[in-house]
Order: sequence, then structure tokens, then C-alpha cells
Amino acid sequence: MTGTGEQQVGAGRDGPLWWGRRRSAVLDVGLGVVSALECGLEGVAFAGEAGLPVPVGVVFGLLVGATLVLRRRWPVAVVLVAVATTPAAMGFLLAVVGLYTLAASEVPRRITGLLASMSLVATFVVTYVRMQGAVEADRWYVPVVSLFMAVALTAPPVLLGLYVGARRRLMESLHERADSLERELSLLAERAEERAEWARREERTRIAREMHDVVAHRVSLMVVHAAALQAVVGKDPETAVRNAALVGDMGRQALTELREMLGVLRSTESVVRSAAVPSPVPVVAAVPVVGVGPVGEEGPSLGALEALVGQSRAAGMVVELEVHGSVRSYPPEVEQTAYRVVQEALTNCHKHAPGARVRVRLAHREQEVAMQVENGPSDAAVADAGLPSGGNGLVGMRERVQGLGGVFVSGPTEAGGFRVSAVLPGAGGGGLP
Repeated sequence: MTGTGEQQVGAGRDGPLWWGRRRSAVLDVGLGVVSALECGLEGVAFAGEAGLPVPVGVVFGLLVGATLVLRRRWPVAVVLVAVATTPAAMGFLLAVVGLYTLAASEVPRRITGLLASMSLVATFVVTYVRMQGAVEADRWYVPVVSLFMAVALTAPPVLLGLYVGARRRLMESLHERADSLERELSLLAERAEERAEWARREERTRIAREMHDVVAHRVSLMVVHAAALQAVVGKDPETAVRNAALVGDMGRQALTELREMLGVLRSTESVVRSAAVPSPVPVVAAVPVVGVGPVGEEGPSLGALEALVGQSRAAGMVVELEVHGSVRSYPPEVEQTAYRVVQEALTNCHKHAPGARVRVRLAHREQEVAMQVENGPSDAAVADAGLPSGGNGLVGMRERVQGLGGVFVSGPTEAGGFRVSAVLPGAGGGGLP
């Protein structure tokens, strides 16, 4: 067994053999030399008492004392040698350091207690026998002094070793916890970075969807009005002036909404930059709610549907608006998503069904709001405005609706037209299940 108070937790291994560090090896070798010299000198007296040649006693003492070098590797063996040589009255340093090393090591406590008890008893017996024949005193004097000597030579090194071992284990536990916390903080930082990247992607997608809705709808109406202006400029100047004013209004509205969204983009970039500053606490980026308008702005709402339909009527489209149920307010993200769905559906009607009749239905239900935009077949007599299509309109509408936990359905009708339907939860929902 290894492990004494001298070993530093987490230190690198650079010592020979079983020693973790070079200075530990130097210390043990030094203690072994001192113990060997002590036992060698005490071996002279032992040889005289046992009737052995002095060289034999000296060599025996040197060998016994030198076993202290093995205290980190085999502390149990060192203590057993010390107990076995107690009758020879040698190995004071061997016994004290051996007991300390045993108590500080990872040896089971029952074994430590057993060996400490053996050392205590052996010291008491040897001291009692030697004093019994050499000292004439009261009958209580010899046992009390023997017990005191046994306890004094056994208890302090054992208690000190237990304290050092417990302290070392506590330090190891604290270092392990610190390493574990460091790993957890690193993992949290990685997750925070992943969430921040995910939030950035979501924000880019949201802004792209908003810009698509604004540009597609406003510019589509501008193109339609411009075509009408070109057709009537020479025939009906008043109509041409009116269409030119509408084109200007559409352009200004588009620019206003684009500026608002670009302001959101700049504020988002500043938040991301501030989140990139090192901090002792991991920063988790705020995830924008799908469909929420620019910061400080509620964005379009269901109350603006009449104006939205009016813009399409002004562009020459025949649009009917039906509202069912009692009108009430909804969370901003619900109202904006409903508005954008109708807006994009009307834009698709301008692109793909010029001259078709369009019906817009809005239903306020108990726990939800539903909207439907349906157009009939395109009028072949109406010239196509030549509006480009990126193919992302229906995808964007579906993402908006499903992001709020709603249902989106689109497809052709039996009459040859096209229908877009969406249902949104009145409380805003919580995203996809």
C-alpha cells in the first residue's frame, strides 16, 4: 500500500521505483539510513544480551532498520518487523515512523487498529518485563510507567497518521470536485455556444422570412401598379397619378419595414458580440420567438387586415373579406403570424393567379383563430405581371404557423384555384410537440 502525507495531490510522477516523487525517495532513503544506524548501535547491546557475536547483532540491526525504506510500498510489513523486534529493544524510529505511515496509508482501518494494538501490547510487555527486573518500587509504578510508555510510543504517530491521511483524502476529493466542476463548466460553455449559434441561425431565418414577406408583397403590388400606370398613362392621367401615388406609398412602407428589420439585425449582432466576451458564468443566448416583430414594435396585427386587403383591391384584384366570430385581441406573435399568412397568400395570388377572384376568411374561435385565403382560376384575359417567385412563400408560412403550434394546409381546389388555410392557438402555443 502507498500513500502518506508527503505525497502531493496531482503532482507529476518523477521518482524511481514505487516513489511518486524524487524527494520522497530521498526522504525515505535518509530515514532508512538513520534507522539502520540506530538499530545497528542497538544491535551491540542485543548481541550481548543474546550471547551473539557483536558483528552479528550489528548486521541484524542494520537489516532491521533498513526496512524503513519500504514504508511507502509495504507499511504493514514495516510495522510487523518493528513489532517483532520489540523484545530486542531496537527500532524506536522504525516503530514510530512505521505506525505513522500505516495510519496515513490506504490500508483498511481494521488492519491498522490490529497492528497498532499489537505494537501497544508488545511495547507494554517488553517495558514491563525490563523494568520489573531492574527497578524496585511500588507494585503500581511499573505497570503505570509501562502503559504510559506504550501509549506514548503508539498513540501519537497513529493519530497523526490518521489526521494526515484524512486531510490528504479530503484534498484529493476537493481536487476531483474542482476538476469535475471545470469539466462541467467547459461542457456548459460548449452548450451555450451551441445555443448561441442556434439562436443566430433562427434569428437569420426569421429576418429572412420577414424580409421575404415585406419585399414580396410590397414590391409585387408596386409592380402591378407600375404595369397599370404604364397602361393608362396616356389615356387616363388621373388614374396614372393615383397609381403613381400608390407606388410611392408602397415603396415608403417597404423601406420603413426594412429599416426596422435591419435595426433588429444590428441589435442582435451587438447582443451576440457582448455574449462573446469571456465571463465566469456561461451566457445562454436568448432565443427569439418565431414570428415576433422588431424590438420595440408590435408589428402588423389582425386589425390591419382591412388595409392589407384594400391595397390588393387598389391593385385591381377582386378580394372579399369575411370575418366570423367576435373580434378579440391575441398575443403579438399570433396576430403577426396570421397577418403574414394572409399577406403572403395575397402575394401569391398576384404572382400566380392574376385576374382571379380571391376570398379571405378570418374566424375567431373559442381557443384559436383560423384564416383561409382561396382564389379561383386565373383570368386568362389578364396579362401576367411577370413577378418572380423564389418558391419559399409556402415554406415560410408553414414554418411560422408550426412554430406557434398551429396547423397549416395548402393545395389546389377542385375549381382550379388554390387554397391556403391556417389555424393558430389563441394563447400563442408552445412550438411543435
